[in-house]
Amino acid sequence: MQKCNLPEIIGSTIEHSVVIPVYKSEASLYELYQRLVEVMKTVSPCFEIIFVEDCGGDGSWEIIMKLFQSDIRVRGIQLSRNFGQHNALLCGILAAKGNIIITLDDDLQHPPEEIPKLLHKLSEGFDVVYGSPQIKQHGFLRGIASQLTRIALQGAMGVNIARNVSAFRVFRTHLRAAFNNYHGPFVSIDVLLTWGTKRFAVTSVVHNRRHFGQSNYTLHALVTHAFNMMTGFSVLPLQLASLTGFVFTLFGLSVLIYVLGAYFIQGGKVPGFVFLASIIAIFSGAQLFALGIMGEYLARMHFRIMEKPPYVIRFCIEQDKAIIATKKNEVSA
Repeated sequence: MQKCNLPEIIGSTIEHSVVIPVYKSEASLYELYQRLVEVMKTVSPCFEIIFVEDCGGDGSWEIIMKLFQSDIRVRGIQLSRNFGQHNALLCGILAAKGNIIITLDDDLQHPPEEIPKLLHKLSEGFDVVYGSPQIKQHGFLRGIASQLTRIALQGAMGVNIARNVSAFRVFRTHLRAAFNNYHGPFVSIDVLLTWGTKRFAVTSVVHNRRHFGQSNYTLHALVTHAFNMMTGFSVLPLQLASLTGFVFTLFGLSVLIYVLGAYFIQGGKVPGFVFLASIIAIFSGAQLFALGIMGEYLARMHFRIMEKPPYVIRFCIEQDKAIIATKKNEVSA
């Protein structure tokens, strides 16, 4: 897994790193960059913007290169193929130089103007702050899938605010030391953050409608992500399989008592073939369910043993020497 060589900052230290996973967002990148720079100028004199292009196949990478050529605060990373949003985020987070990391989506549904609100909440002593939408701008099916994902997060994260997490978040960079060496192919940034802290907070933010393109998080993708979180970062499915086995054992004992009672009370008359066949089918289904859960865990162990990387970098563009301007000065190469 290739890592970027971070630029040495002359005369100052980067305070904030903005990490943005990019996928088929050529229509929104210019506006996102302009609004983001205007906001960050009021927040910190020293910041960087890291665009991680997740091999969307459109013109996003060309736009990132143009932004890089005009602003030394911009860095670009292009992955070798599409690895997914969380994998791209992990790449950008591990490459970030700032003391505080800000993550947001590339579609402008997360307004950059809300970043100061998150940072203010972070200054109250928290390690991670999520921006929870005041009104969610999602469709019905997307809303159901998102709730399923949050339920899975609740079990994997083990913190009370799990159902309020979002891709709009700020956190302290030192937390990545807890997952700096993580190499699994299944990534959940929110779960990884719990490896380093339990000091989470949520603040309400504006959530805009999507004006560019369509969401890549379909119902199937969200359900798959939720299942990957449950089996990749939690033992809840195994506990569910054990509980299912225990419940069906009690059910089997109850059926045995019923059959023996009918045998002695009714003089040898026992339930017929249909009853017995249904009981066998129920127990067979429970066994296959438990075996399937264990198979999922074995599959994840298999991928871990193979050391399949969470991402692979194709290109990384950054300044050899960067001078970060103060609020009063313009950036110059």
